[in-house]
Amino acid sequence: MTSFAGLDLRPELQQALDSLGYEEPTPIQREAIPQLLAGHDLIGQAATGTGKTAAFALPILNVHTPGGRDPYALILVPTRELAIQVSEAIHRYGRDLGARVLPVYGGQPITRQIRALESGIDVVVATPGRAIDHLARKTLRTDNLRIVVLDEADEMLDMGFAEDIEAILQEIPAQRQTVLFSATLPARINGLVKRYLTDPVKVKIHREEKGGAAKRVRQVAYLAPRAHKPSALGRLLDIEQPAAAIVFCRTREEVDSLSQSMTARGYRAEALHGGMTQDHRDRVMQRVRSGAAELLVATDVAARGLDIDHLTHVVNYDVPSAPDAYVHRIGRVGRAGREGVAITLVEPRQHRLLKTIEKATKQAIAVEKLPTVADLRARRLELTRAALHEALEEDDVEQFRVVVDTLTDEFDLMQVALAAVKLAHEASGPVDADDEIPDVTVPRDGDRPAERGRDGGKGSHAAKGSPRAVSGGESTRIFVSLGHAAKIRPQDLVGAIANETSLSGRQIGAIEITHKFSIVEIPEQSVDEVVAALQATLIKGRKAKVERYKPRTERPERSGANR
Repeated sequence: MTSFAGLDLRPELQQALDSLGYEEPTPIQREAIPQLLAGHDLIGQAATGTGKTAAFALPILNVHTPGGRDPYALILVPTRELAIQVSEAIHRYGRDLGARVLPVYGGQPITRQIRALESGIDVVVATPGRAIDHLARKTLRTDNLRIVVLDEADEMLDMGFAEDIEAILQEIPAQRQTVLFSATLPARINGLVKRYLTDPVKVKIHREEKGGAAKRVRQVAYLAPRAHKPSALGRLLDIEQPAAAIVFCRTREEVDSLSQSMTARGYRAEALHGGMTQDHRDRVMQRVRSGAAELLVATDVAARGLDIDHLTHVVNYDVPSAPDAYVHRIGRVGRAGREGVAITLVEPRQHRLLKTIEKATKQAIAVEKLPTVADLRARRLELTRAALHEALEEDDVEQFRVVVDTLTDEFDLMQVALAAVKLAHEASGPVDADDEIPDVTVPRDGDRPAERGRDGGKGSHAAKGSPRAVSGGESTRIFVSLGHAAKIRPQDLVGAIANETSLSGRQIGAIEITHKFSIVEIPEQSVDEVVAALQATLIKGRKAKVERYKPRTERPERSGANR
């Protein structure tokens, strides 16, 4: 099957795909769409960027009947960014059908979502926690649901949404079509499949096809001391000249600091993290997608689910701590047959993490020295030559002949040309004036790393109950007035925080649950966001008092606490 015309889609959908420039279905679309159109339950295993959204969105829209009050399709996704992205895609595909799509996620006033649901919606794209809230309020009606999609199922389970997903599926009529898409299929997903899918068809994109995308991404790492990373990044961007790039950082503070630093260096940089309002984040993405910004500095959580068509480069400001995070990041480039570049800045003490990633991905990552100032100057001259060559091939250079003719009466033609090249070269901006970045080497196995973290090095752990570093920053603890008596489990707290805030499950530290309350460790900079979000939502259907945790020396003794 070489075109969408062979998929037997409605004319309105075919017209929408033509207008969007879609010519050939991707492998996951070729295999999944016919099975979904035939009404089968389906398990789709494919990596990010393979076209999964269209694979389930087009069959959903193919059965669309306008005018219904209650939704006929529910799509569950792990993050609000992905909810927005999937909703936008379905709106584009179903515009000619009049399909009404609503993203439902935490961080947005629930009253606005309630009004939209009451006015009539066809397709709901929701994060699990907010879907549970609407089910509890009876504002998300399930009687007419015919299709349920679990998108990025492994990510939702990693974020602690297993119980929410099961509760949602139990509320939906058994006579439905259930679809599950996931990059990986761990054992816990098999439990969901056995309980909630009926004779599912399994579609898997073969390793060769996934590897093909990876082969289109040039992967390279550069050794850079921590203090010189901003200069190193600027120099690499000057050398690479990306059309658009995402730089991944670990913390919000690092995102804000680095985006300001790169802006000061002359780059059109934007910051994106969970501490921003949704409106602010939407404006940032509009600037990036329109080309008004060339550099997006973001945290992993904020950048999940984002798709930027003209993205050419991904930069890991630090080596990701997990191979899966690295794979997801570099999957942002090399899509739809395009080539891309993945750059990682490596500190001496991070070399073992890089080796772990290579082993897990079974792909070598070239480790190179940073370009020198001389390399940068040579690159700038090369770009100036290319720009002049392009200008000489254009038809409108003749209008400048009179300038050259008048100057050659006084100067040699070669001198005139040299002066013109000098002006063109200087117009591209000054060459990096930073001092040379110190050269570093990766320590040999068995050597002591050149740098150590603030925790005293490998093997050092904070004592239980004391603040420790979480995701690269200091942590603190919050008090939640629900415990074992309310049947609260660690995954309930992780799921509530991950769903209603910008934090991921990996950013949440130790959890202590007593009979009447719980203590949760989170990054210090996220306290206000987490407290406000949890106070405004339900945890296992109950309201909770949430505040910064005060040790016994700072608060009255609580009775009945089994510590």
